[in-house]
Amino acid sequence: MMLVRQQIGTVYRLARVGIRSCSSSTKQPPPPEEDEGEASKRKPKLMLRTELFEHVSQKDKRTYIDMVKVFEGRSVHRRNHVEFIYAALKHMEEFGVQRDLEVYKALINVMPKGKFIPTNIFQAEFMHYPRQQQVIIDLLEQMEDNGVMPDYEMESMLINVFGKKGHPVRKYWRMMYWMPKFKNLSPWPLPNPVPDESLDLAKLAIERMCSVDLLSQISLFDTKDVADALDQTWIVSGQSSEQSELLARHQQKPVFIEGPFVIWLRNRSINYFLLKSESNPPAPQDDEDQDDVRNLRMPFVGIGMTHTHQPPKAHQVGFRRSVHEQDDGTIFAICCTGSSTKDSLLSWVRLLERHGNPCLAQMPVLFKFTSNVPDQLKVAASSEEGQQIGSS
Repeated sequence: MMLVRQQIGTVYRLARVGIRSCSSSTKQPPPPEEDEGEASKRKPKLMLRTELFEHVSQKDKRTYIDMVKVFEGRSVHRRNHVEFIYAALKHMEEFGVQRDLEVYKALINVMPKGKFIPTNIFQAEFMHYPRQQQVIIDLLEQMEDNGVMPDYEMESMLINVFGKKGHPVRKYWRMMYWMPKFKNLSPWPLPNPVPDESLDLAKLAIERMCSVDLLSQISLFDTKDVADALDQTWIVSGQSSEQSELLARHQQKPVFIEGPFVIWLRNRSINYFLLKSESNPPAPQDDEDQDDVRNLRMPFVGIGMTHTHQPPKAHQVGFRRSVHEQDDGTIFAICCTGSSTKDSLLSWVRLLERHGNPCLAQMPVLFKFTSNVPDQLKVAASSEEGQQIGSS
């Protein structure tokens, strides 16, 4: 029996050696290198799905929704849906749908239902299917950045996909707690969306900045009413009666036109200018410490606790500053112009002189700009050059 076992062992060892030698001798050669043209032809379908948004001529909401529906109808399993949603989020601004709630719902509807719901506490806390949950979290964050507030229908959609313990549902609950609080918190409500016209933006901006004085009046001027005006544009000016009185008391001191400063109205910005005076010296302050109990005065006797006669304190009547008088200067008026040029600002000063501020005729007006401001529009300059060439 021992001899038979030894022979069987030798046979197995010889068989293993033969199999190894055969496998080493029958190795396949490495595949030949492909050309760049053949490699480009063999691109994965993923690239074709993410490039759908780039090769579209008409980019609007209807086309965007149709492309999402095409992806939903291609396959029941909806493979590569994460990459498709990321590509769709990337091209939202090109289609102009970054603030449309219906579009975000359509992208959430791309996710398969019921597959990503956690079944125990470990899956719920350790982010079951992390890539699928993260793409929806990024979608909700993009909604938050664009000021789009979700509704209760979106909550039911997220619960159908990830369950009540999914991380996207928790993100949705945090958004529904904070966004309604901040939606109407601003004391200066703005239309949504904000108008694109510069004149409408200027009216909203001047009304907001002049709201510190309820007697402020908003005036709309046209530079056509000013003689020798080079820029033909509009001017939105804001001034109150108190500012006119302060300007009249300024006498013949110089005034400054400062700017341009930027004010943001949601996602739109516009430049504005100020008509100001020089910096005002701060009011004298009393250095006496009112909490010092070492020298209490007795008003009926006129002496302190130390029984020493104190010199009578000079009582002076001080004028209380208005909201327009600041330490860096008194603000006399504020404006926005359509061209933001020096010529339009000079027209503004002349129009202020006509409408209740005749003292400006005797005041030197100086410019104090924070950035480069052109003297006049290039269109006006080019037209003048053309007239000179034609006359010559």
